[in-house]
Amino acid sequence: MSQRITGLPQPWLSLFMLLIWLLLVNDLSFASLLMGALLGWLIPLATHRFWPDPPRLRHPYVLLRFVLRVLGDIVQANFQMARLILGRSSDLQPAFIEYPLDVRHDFTISLLASTISLTPGTVSADIDRERHLLLIHAFNVVDEQALIDTIKIRYERPLQEVFECSIT
Repeated sequence: MSQRITGLPQPWLSLFMLLIWLLLVNDLSFASLLMGALLGWLIPLATHRFWPDPPRLRHPYVLLRFVLRVLGDIVQANFQMARLILGRSSDLQPAFIEYPLDVRHDFTISLLASTISLTPGTVSADIDRERHLLLIHAFNVVDEQALIDTIKIRYERPLQEVFECSIT
């Protein structure tokens, strides 16, 4: 979908909002489709001025793979967190780590920070724009570099591939 469609400033956002609406109402009737399409059209139209530099989606299939990976990681992390919480607290190694950002676009940084915070056991705590660092608190860090490498490979690189604005 092109961003040049008249009256539809964010076509991918509109489609996403339609799908979310249909999932929320759990109904595929004509009225639900119409309401979802209306919301998917009106909300981006009303808020487009708040997106001064909208991201451009380059590879939607990579985005789908990314979303599925994140959902799988959330499920897996829930089981890991349950095992850690039910185990001995002396075995835990909580830590703050400074994650070096390769991405520079605000939207992609926000999406990366949100993805990290959605995964149980980790939370994004701060962004240092001058040094291009993301401060992350992790519930159990055995190897800091391994965690950084995992985030780079599983989350940051796919986001760079998906969004045109992420290229430095």
